[in-house]
Amino acid sequence: MPEGLKLDTPRVEDGAAIWRIARDSGTLDLNSSYGYLLWCRDFAATSVVARGDGGEPVGFITGYVRPEQPRTLVVWQVAVDEAARGRGLAAAMLDGLTLRVAEDSGIDSIETTVTPDNTPSNRLFASYVQRHSAAVVKDVLFDAGLFPEDGHEPEVLYRIGPVVFPGSAPRR
Repeated sequence: MPEGLKLDTPRVEDGAAIWRIARDSGTLDLNSSYGYLLWCRDFAATSVVARGDGGEPVGFITGYVRPEQPRTLVVWQVAVDEAARGRGLAAAMLDGLTLRVAEDSGIDSIETTVTPDNTPSNRLFASYVQRHSAAVVKDVLFDAGLFPEDGHEPEVLYRIGPVVFPGSAPRR
């Protein structure tokens, strides 16, 4: 974990800061501010926020456990405030979140979607796969033509797993 930062469970009062970090990322599809408030209320157990020395959010990951696949964590969005980038925070948040959710909910795989042009996210998930010696399968989940706005890249689904977490045995 980068020095001076702490991983925590998001709280409703973090919603506005998380929305601003997502907006300022320049790469994420921005949800409404209301959506981030709901996320912090309803999906806090499967999400993480990184806090700076003053307790303010400087990064976040939103996620949820797939209802049809209760051993799969879907990582929805990952963002780090510009001032906190370049210190490995996204990787620390992803490792911390997946370990916590594995311990709490028994997940052993992760899904996420990334557009081909999102180099930082593609690198983040490739490095996660390598760190955890996990398998990954990539397929287009949503083709560009499904999106109502022009120029949206296809969303490539990463299926990562099984993931073996420290202190756990591989499941069969």
